[in-house]
Amino acid sequence: MTDHILIERPQAHPGVLVIRFNRPDKKNAITQAMYARMTEGLLEAEDDMDIRAVAFLGTEGCFSAGNDMADFLAFAMAGAVGEPAAFGFLKALWSVSKPVVSGVDGLAIGIGTTIQMHCDLTIASDRSLFKTPFVDLALVPEAGSSLLAPKMMGHQRAFAMLAASEGFSAEQAREAGLIWKVVAPAEVEAETLKLAASLAAKPPEAMRIARDLIRGDRGELAARMDEELKYFVERLKSAEARTAFEAFMTKGRG
Repeated sequence: MTDHILIERPQAHPGVLVIRFNRPDKKNAITQAMYARMTEGLLEAEDDMDIRAVAFLGTEGCFSAGNDMADFLAFAMAGAVGEPAAFGFLKALWSVSKPVVSGVDGLAIGIGTTIQMHCDLTIASDRSLFKTPFVDLALVPEAGSSLLAPKMMGHQRAFAMLAASEGFSAEQAREAGLIWKVVAPAEVEAETLKLAASLAAKPPEAMRIARDLIRGDRGELAARMDEELKYFVERLKSAEARTAFEAFMTKGRG
């Protein structure tokens, strides 16, 4: 449902568009419809000259638990035709020309973690957990994370996160360069919106150029995301992934 993703323009923070996860009963697990709505939000931000910064927020105690596994299992069992809606969202995320910030409180699992690799600044609460259990589900890294994470944090920490599925605390994530700042849970939203508003108030063309220079050539990232997608869809169709998904769902019902 579209109300599981809220697109907001807070009056107190002009120039900021907020994309907010709003499915707390499911730990903000993301469905195909939610990905589509977030993509719409990013395209709206890109096309509107009045929007100069984008902010992602979750709910209290949870940014996102990653993909909705029932939704994802249905996609996989249907034959995984075409690309998951997640990849359309990710392409919109990495291509947006305006600064993107994020506020994380609590769980940031799977794509809840890899989103942060595309954000310019992330603020997280000291109770946050970052984890990417791709291999545990017989899948592979996505969102260009197999390229971005080693550059960001070095091979061993990237391997621990993406292949060994080790969880990172907020402080470990800050030390690894995944996030910028750690604050108390009650401060996450206010700090994130304040940060987004300060970026939105800066000269927009100078900001765009500076951001492009810092991020560098995106061609390599686009190529890696396409490569990841090929393997990801192949893995979704595999018996190994189906077994892992079904085991996860059975455990969740236990």
